[in-house]
Amino acid sequence: MSITYQPKKKKRARTHGFLARKKTKGGKNTLKRRMQKGRKRLSV
Repeated sequence: MSITYQPKKKKRARTHGFLARKKTKGGKNTLKRRMQKGRKRLSV
């Protein structure tokens, strides 16, 4: 059994963080959708 999930805060933020989302068109859409939905947390 391989251990696949090795959590790292920096990696998590860089891949799924707010600024990472802002950078791309798709990411902006994601944030927009989550804002419309009224999510408490928009990203990681």
